[in-house]
Amino acid sequence: MGEAMHAEVTTFIDALFSEQKELIDFLQQQGELSYSQSVEVFLSKTLLLSCASYFESRITNAISDYAKRVSNEDEALTSLVRTKAIERQYHTYFQWREGNRSANPFFAMFGSALKDSAKQELKNTELLQASAAFLELGDLRNLLVHENFASYPLEKTADEIYQLYSVALKFVIYIENKLNPMQ
Repeated sequence: MGEAMHAEVTTFIDALFSEQKELIDFLQQQGELSYSQSVEVFLSKTLLLSCASYFESRITNAISDYAKRVSNEDEALTSLVRTKAIERQYHTYFQWREGNRSANPFFAMFGSALKDSAKQELKNTELLQASAAFLELGDLRNLLVHENFASYPLEKTADEIYQLYSVALKFVIYIENKLNPMQ
């Protein structure tokens, strides 16, 4: 888990967060406090959606890569996996709801050996925290988009969302490495 657990140097999420924080700082320096507060609220929501979308893309790509690898790039099988197991299915991979959050359904899709292995590895404190942050972001994303984006009172700040993202990214990298180990 050591090296595999470390996140990449930067992602477009890092750049988005940095650019928006610069805008907020600029507005504050200009004495535009109400604008800076509006941008902060908007940043929190767009950052949350961006993080969740980014994670969905990475995980679905990892599943697609897994299917290609284990099928020796069989086009029929990889197409079947993409259309019936990946497209519009991501929301079913995990238990997102607070109080019942779990990554077990995801790992169970790949059979008992992988599920049992992941269950054991998820006892690692760092990985467990990364999984919890990932699931919290997914739950918040679902609430935001299903409870009226414009008026939903997201209680997390952009800084808190970004912190969750930074921790959760380790779990996404873990999934990628679990499905497609470097050889």
